[in-house]
Amino acid sequence: MINDDDDQIRRWYDKDPILSKAVNILETSSDNLQIQIALNLITVIIEHNIDNNTYSSVDEIIASADDEKEFGSNRWYDLDDTLKTAIQLLKTCSNELRGKLAEDIAAIVTEALNNVDSEEALDI
Repeated sequence: MINDDDDQIRRWYDKDPILSKAVNILETSSDNLQIQIALNLITVIIEHNIDNNTYSSVDEIIASADDEKEFGSNRWYDLDDTLKTAIQLLKTCSNELRGKLAEDIAAIVTEALNNVDSEEALDI
């Protein structure tokens, strides 16, 4: 989102156009799809962080997300703990890792949306 007063980007994920698009698609997805994507996102972030030796355990990675949680927020992803954890994990990643993950996230979102479209086609 752009702040009209000074044309500054307000949301941290809007700094990367691919990440911004993926998060915006995630935001407008159904609740079930959001959870499915969030679980996949958590897995990908954990794998990247362990592969890069950023953290030594999954517990340490999850704790880093807990450190970043803002209590009392009314953001769209605060309504579900799984979704909130996924977004907070993403937020705590380095800019470099977030850039690498942006394409993974876009692929996860696209795949999940394609699966939903396929399931809906079968229901016809």
